Amino acid sequence: MTQNKQVSDIEDPSVGGLITWPRGYQLLTGVYFLGRAGGLVRHFAATAGIRPGDHAIDLGCGPGRLANELARQAGPQGRVVGVDPSAPMIEYARAHAAANCTFELGAAQSLPYPDASFDVATCTFAMHHIAEADRITALAGIFRVLRPGGRLLLADTHPATSGVRGLAIRAMAGLAAHRGGHGGGHTHDEPADSLAAVDVRRYRDPLADIGFTAIEFRTGPFATGILTAVKPD
Repeated sequence: MTQNKQVSDIEDPSVGGLITWPRGYQLLTGVYFLGRAGGLVRHFAATAGIRPGDHAIDLGCGPGRLANELARQAGPQGRVVGVDPSAPMIEYARAHAAANCTFELGAAQSLPYPDASFDVATCTFAMHHIAEADRITALAGIFRVLRPGGRLLLADTHPATSGVRGLAIRAMAGLAAHRGGHGGGHTHDEPADSLAAVDVRRYRDPLADIGFTAIEFRTGPFATGILTAVKPD
């Protein structure tokens, strides 16, 4: 896979809310997913339609768990790029990268890759970290870098969940809507209902406007909402 521009290794907090504590994040997600986060990322990768030999990009990759799973399912002939605006996350991910997986500092709303570079794009638990005004730009950029027939998967916590997990989701959604950024000091506007910030169903119409087809929403393990779409041939 070639690139027309190298992503700079300079962290820019203006790109959105940053999480800069990879080890703590790994611990937090391990507790939240009851030690079964590995099963969740396997589900995401399979639902995204990753196939042997595919080239994939994981946006907002964090410490790299999903990107490495995509690389595993793509096999030795496949290639995966994980992109995140947080320098500590990228540093951690690079230290734990699979042989066919690379990690680059960058933002979903300013992808430097050539048109039609990837077969699969994923963005999980990350869209609400992008500044509201830049999310359509990010989705349009994903459409551009996908090949015809390329698949997109967006996923986040699902706000329709009840019980203890539902309460936890509401708490995290409120944090997402009002945080000052972990280390970045950046804030941005969110919908008045903080649960809307993590509900990926809100991207169905924008994806259709951009040109995606076969847009489908489903619920996944651990109270997740998954939105998939395809770039037409």
